[in-house]
Amino acid sequence: MRQTQTCLVVTTAGRGLVEVTARVDDWMRGTGMRTGLLTIFVRHTSASLLIQENADPEVARDLERFLARLVPDGDPLFEHVDEGADDMPAHVRAALTQTQLAIPLVDGRLALGTWQGIYLYEHRRRGHRRELVLHAIGD
Repeated sequence: MRQTQTCLVVTTAGRGLVEVTARVDDWMRGTGMRTGLLTIFVRHTSASLLIQENADPEVARDLERFLARLVPDGDPLFEHVDEGADDMPAHVRAALTQTQLAIPLVDGRLALGTWQGIYLYEHRRRGHRRELVLHAIGD
């Protein structure tokens, strides 16, 4: 049993989903592991991680419309607005989604389903530089 880790930097253009499946898969294959578990962790409080459909881009737009209705920017409920009207809504969105994912490795491949992709979900309106920590353990 061995383990390894790396940090991927993802630059976002603003609010929305950024698919990182290929980058994660490339790194995972480079480890030479055949079986094990990959953990991905986002090091930010206003971004999150999702495994979501990667075939139809309408899924991403529907998710964004849903979260915009659920947690609107500028909601007077929020006092924390240090960085603008999207500040606290971004934190709530991150709290409602996930900051880490665990994906099995089977026969040297991530055990994702046919239509599944790995996404960084940027919750701020302007772009950011986000860091994903990848940690794999296996053989």
